[in-house]
Amino acid sequence: MQYDLVDLRLFLDIVTEGSITAGAQRMHLSLPSASARVRALENQAGIPLLIRGRRGVRPTPAGSTLARHAREVLRQTARLDGALAGYTRSPEVSLTLLGGGGAMHRIIPQALISFLRVQPGVDVVVAERRTPQMVRMLTDGDADLGVVIDNEAGDCGLEVEPLCDGSLVVIGQTGGILAGRTTVTYREVAEHPLVGLDTGSSLQQWIERNVGADGGPLARHRTRVAHLSTVITLVAAGVGLAIVPRNAVVADQSVQVCELSDAWSRRHHLLAWGTKAKASSTALAALAQHIRLAAAD
Repeated sequence: MQYDLVDLRLFLDIVTEGSITAGAQRMHLSLPSASARVRALENQAGIPLLIRGRRGVRPTPAGSTLARHAREVLRQTARLDGALAGYTRSPEVSLTLLGGGGAMHRIIPQALISFLRVQPGVDVVVAERRTPQMVRMLTDGDADLGVVIDNEAGDCGLEVEPLCDGSLVVIGQTGGILAGRTTVTYREVAEHPLVGLDTGSSLQQWIERNVGADGGPLARHRTRVAHLSTVITLVAAGVGLAIVPRNAVVADQSVQVCELSDAWSRRHHLLAWGTKAKASSTALAALAQHIRLAAAD
């Protein structure tokens, strides 16, 4: 049997995301093209590889076996590429860093700026994921470090350390409807138009999952955008309220900040180490320290 590396990467993305649509998006493929590739894999194997349901897909036992071996094949391919590249350019260290939407706004960018300036021989692959996905990737050895959320990571078995407060707050235009308020419930917030992140954002998914679990009402979003900085700009202009991480708002921004009283809004960032990460690695230890400093700042 012959396997296409694109098909293997696609299958791993589908298994990770639990959705053919999401896997196709990660590979920049159309849904029909991704579905056709999966069917071709199943035809080649002669057995079903995915169990399809209304809420997504999950691998069959054969699919889990394929995913495990595909992951190793792709690792070996990456090692081969690196070995050959060593003949044409100076050897480099490559690290994989994961983070959720909150960490991606300020902590990780600030850490990367300071780290990459002083580590010219080290590359860092960065990806945004929700905490459950980060835990799986760190456990499987597909990532070196991750900034995870404490109440989603639970007892994940990974080496973790406290990083910083990642609690959520409500922001509104200065002098607007939040004026004079110090705390507010989500139910009160949902009575007003909101500005939110794209539905594919890990942070937005986290918010909406917890609101749904808490029996909260659906809110009207006037718009959804890709970046927290854009959310904050729109709120400052009076477009609507927004729920954002506390550390996303700097003191000099023209927005009113109000505490959320809902229990799910209180959370903390943890720095998690991958099971195959070499904690003694100079480059990895340095990256972890830059993340700590960025979080403290």
